[in-house]
Amino acid sequence: MKVRFTASGRRQFLDAIAYIQRENPESAGAFRRRVETRLRPLERFPHSGRVLPEFPELPHREVIVVPYRFFYRIERRAVWVVAVWHGAQLPSDPAA
Repeated sequence: MKVRFTASGRRQFLDAIAYIQRENPESAGAFRRRVETRLRPLERFPHSGRVLPEFPELPHREVIVVPYRFFYRIERRAVWVVAVWHGAQLPSDPAA
């Protein structure tokens, strides 16, 4: 199974990296590596992320890479990262 980003999920991830990079370029690189390390296990264990506490009825799950939440869904033979939110953001339906 492959981990892929939807267009909006990729944009949000790149925006997060750009934001961190403005303050500290070294931290941005470290954050990107942490994300890759945390998302890689989803290729073998796609259900290892937790169910969204705010929306348990949705088919989405999340992986937390402090301070961001990576929301994903499993479709066919891929794990799709659909949204990347800062932990301080107010929850809303990731499918919206």
